[in-house]
Amino acid sequence: MPSRNILVLSSLVLVTAFVTVLIAFSGFKLFTNKQVPTELLAVLKVAPTPLQPFSLIDQNNKPFTLKQLLNKNTLLFFGYTTCPDICPTTLTTLNQIYKQLKGTASYTNLNIVFVSVDPQRDTTDKLQEYMKYFNKDFLGVTGSKDNIDPFIKQFNAAYIIEEKSSNENYQVSHTSSIFLVNPQANIIASFSPPHNSKIIVSQLGMISER
Repeated sequence: MPSRNILVLSSLVLVTAFVTVLIAFSGFKLFTNKQVPTELLAVLKVAPTPLQPFSLIDQNNKPFTLKQLLNKNTLLFFGYTTCPDICPTTLTTLNQIYKQLKGTASYTNLNIVFVSVDPQRDTTDKLQEYMKYFNKDFLGVTGSKDNIDPFIKQFNAAYIIEEKSSNENYQVSHTSSIFLVNPQANIIASFSPPHNSKIIVSQLGMISER
């Protein structure tokens, strides 16, 4: 009888050890599969941020709401049309990215959105002309300050209107990162300047594979 108990006990120990090793191995695989590549460490958010409802308007005087971000990937940038350097440079880079990714399996419905933080000067007509200069498929978005401010805060972004010398002569300091919003309208990544189209295209490819 004692020998039988010892045999049963030994079998249980072996089974327990096997299960422990199996779980540990599975856990290791799970962990390694979720490891963030070095190239994405400063890009991916720790957790997706779901966008809350908002109400803006695009350059065609059509509503721009949460609905327009669903079922497509969106690269979004904040700026203003009279920006002397950062905005035109970034929009040129976004155009390069758009041309490289358009039609690819992961980014078939890629959306490029430029959100003006200068509603006083950036009318829909002005935005329409400005967006055509870079790419007619891009969306230029504006709205009242009361609508823009809570929207930009959702991205942990900001802007400051510098001291005005006149109503039409002033500059705006603003966050210059490019944000990635996924088809579920979650902010999942941001790309800090300086922006390089080849690097961002490579990073977007890695993100699509996760």
